[in-house]
Amino acid sequence: MKKIVSIFITLSILAIIACSNIKANKTNDIVIKTDTQNNKFKKELSKDFKKYWYNGEAEITSYTLEQARYGEMRKGTAILIYVTEDFLTKEQVKADHKNSNNTPILKLNATKKFNTGIYPYSTMQSTFYPVKDNQHAIKVSNSIQEWCGHVYTQLNNRNQFEITSHSYFQNEADQEFKLNKTILENELWAKIRINPNGLPQGDIQIIPSFEYCRLRHKEVKAYSAKAFIQKGTSTNTYTLEYPNLDRSISITLTNTFPYTIEKWEETFISGFGNNSKKLTTKATKIKRIKSAYWNKNNNKDEVLRDKLGLN
Repeated sequence: MKKIVSIFITLSILAIIACSNIKANKTNDIVIKTDTQNNKFKKELSKDFKKYWYNGEAEITSYTLEQARYGEMRKGTAILIYVTEDFLTKEQVKADHKNSNNTPILKLNATKKFNTGIYPYSTMQSTFYPVKDNQHAIKVSNSIQEWCGHVYTQLNNRNQFEITSHSYFQNEADQEFKLNKTILENELWAKIRINPNGLPQGDIQIIPSFEYCRLRHKEVKAYSAKAFIQKGTSTNTYTLEYPNLDRSISITLTNTFPYTIEKWEETFISGFGNNSKKLTTKATKIKRIKSAYWNKNNNKDEVLRDKLGLN
């Protein structure tokens, strides 16, 4: 009997010690429980996060765009559309039905429209990032259309990053290759909305945005960069500087949940040959709405474009 009591007391003490090693760090978006004994992280979505992102609507924000292209500035519009979805990790597409094996993701569709002289440009980058913020983006794609032709690049996150790229340019034609996993600039636009306190800082290796790589005809690979955050009264600015690309990008976001993106700037060499110069692309918020836009496809729904300042 004494032996049984002794074992019970010992187990109770071990349980207390184990519990004391678990600490909770709560932010407005997620709760991170750290088990210091086992060095494991368990992330749980907060009530505020669920209320904002799981109410059956997407967040749509319009921006005035000043886009550097061919050594000159162009006027246009940019849109950021954020929405949560269930994702099939194996097939890496949106799930048609609810299933416990689905991966909840925050999807970002980022679009730009601007003209270069007589012909228009249209770009779109899609990022599928786990809301648990526990791995790299599962998938990233980028397409650019203009009158000369179009290009398409896709990354699938499997054992490695699997890249497929198609282009009408000879040197970029049809390509398939793999990269070791590292930080993706595209995924940081989703991470900002989930856990900005966890953004990478310091000297890092990072794959630049697919849009930048294709517009500037740069190899899709990891480059050295310096990342840092400048904190303000109501907003913070996250900056990436790429010394080898002579490029920087700064994203300004509100410093409280839901961490909305108010503007961004991207400085790089625009144009080619004698027409090249360093210019800064700028996007500034016009309007932000929440809407189940996929159900707003009747002519009467065009009034929502007026609200976004797009007509």
